[in-house]
Amino acid sequence: MQNPPRYKIPESVLVVIHSPDLEVLLIERADRPGYWQSVTGSRDAPDEPLADTARREVWEETGIALVDAVPGTLFAPHEVPLRNLRDWGLSNVYEIYPVWRHRYAPGVTRNTEHVFGLQVPRGIPVTLAPREHLNHVWLPWREAADRCFSPSNAEAILQLPRHAGKEPCAVKPAQAAGDDASRARIEN
Repeated sequence: MQNPPRYKIPESVLVVIHSPDLEVLLIERADRPGYWQSVTGSRDAPDEPLADTARREVWEETGIALVDAVPGTLFAPHEVPLRNLRDWGLSNVYEIYPVWRHRYAPGVTRNTEHVFGLQVPRGIPVTLAPREHLNHVWLPWREAADRCFSPSNAEAILQLPRHAGKEPCAVKPAQAAGDDASRARIEN
């Protein structure tokens, strides 16, 4: 007896992997050369916790292991503490590209993507899954956003400074009475 086809669950994670200085890791899809993205992937089961999905996908796509750690833990070069994975509390619902709809059950056209961030040390080794990705690059966050083929991925990367606690200062006109109108107030 033949097994029925196994369809992807239309709920996924997007993990923005970045260094402390906000360099972002992008990986190039093997099935679409020139399509650069962050780590992405669907739940394996409807009840799989999203953080577990993120942890698994990071390992499968980059070889970076997220490990439980206690103070004093020594890490291998490809390991980072699980606590570095942060759920940004953002979700995107988007239309699945027609070229990939065959992976989903008939009639499924939308996916819900949950955004996570993962801070890793600069220079961490990256080992790609060659069936999935051809190349990787580290770019400053704005350049990384520009290179992404997916609008939701680009938007997530543009949110990185806020979620990493390194939002650039905003310059706003002074509004307090008596302030010189030509001065500006710097706000963090």
